[in-house]
Amino acid sequence: MPIKVIRGLHNLKPNINGCVLTIGNFDGVHLGHQTILKKLTDRARELSVPACVMIFEPQPAEFFAKVSTIPSRLMRWSEKITALQSSHIDQVLIVRFNKKFSSLSAEEFVKQILVDKLHVKAVLIGDDFRFGSQRDGDFDFLKKMGMLYHFSVEDTKSITHENARISSTIIRNALASGDHVLAEKLLGHPYKMTGRVVHGDQLGRVLGFPTANILLKRAASPVHGIYVVRVYGIDNKTLLGVANVGTRPAVNGTRMLLEVYLFNFSKDIYGRRVSVEFSHKLRDEEYYENLELLKNQITIDVEQARQYFIKTGELHE
Repeated sequence: MPIKVIRGLHNLKPNINGCVLTIGNFDGVHLGHQTILKKLTDRARELSVPACVMIFEPQPAEFFAKVSTIPSRLMRWSEKITALQSSHIDQVLIVRFNKKFSSLSAEEFVKQILVDKLHVKAVLIGDDFRFGSQRDGDFDFLKKMGMLYHFSVEDTKSITHENARISSTIIRNALASGDHVLAEKLLGHPYKMTGRVVHGDQLGRVLGFPTANILLKRAASPVHGIYVVRVYGIDNKTLLGVANVGTRPAVNGTRMLLEVYLFNFSKDIYGRRVSVEFSHKLRDEEYYENLELLKNQITIDVEQARQYFIKTGELHE
């Protein structure tokens, strides 16, 4: 069955049958998250109620951050829903994180949302989980409220990789440093971004390297620079290429863009939704004094990407 997406508390109808709930950002839906989600669905099946995930838009750190310091995120909310769907979750409740919601006390959050609206039977959270307007709600407080309102509270435990806790922050740091091997280990798959191909300024075509421009729709990107990529979503084929993620300082750009040059490809794919997999970072973005210097560097980037795929056996000389 398709996952049920509930967008906003105002669309949440009281469910007298209840649910098993977990709460968090679930940015990246990494291996740690996947372990939690497996426990969630197993517990929900035991109790014969839906498995529900509560996430927030914007994420709390985004809401409280200044515009210039908004943290990057691994996934847009639509990508997150797709990933949660593959974990066999029944429901996702997307809570609008705003001033009104953030002002709820820990007790109000439990009584008004978990009890009165969701009728939770069990809540699975980490023992470091904090909530409420003053962050005064914690694991022990939730356990006390559970005893009062007759729901269980279970610790999801930290999931580790090589003695380090798996977290979205560690994955973002790995991507920022170009360590895609570590990011893939923690995610359980190579890092990808999904978006729709839109019309650009045709600069790539002028330079002899026409690109597919993909909307990022995120305030900040966890990856920046020039990458070897694989692209999915077109004719059931894996397409190979090289991509730029950034503001394009070489042409005095200011808006964050994802541009992909695909090898041996010339079809019109405007409007298509594609997934871009980042395999290897070639370099950071740089400023060039003229377009000829930029074109020369792109030529080098394309050749390096070709050599990468020749080594993997995906391209032939």
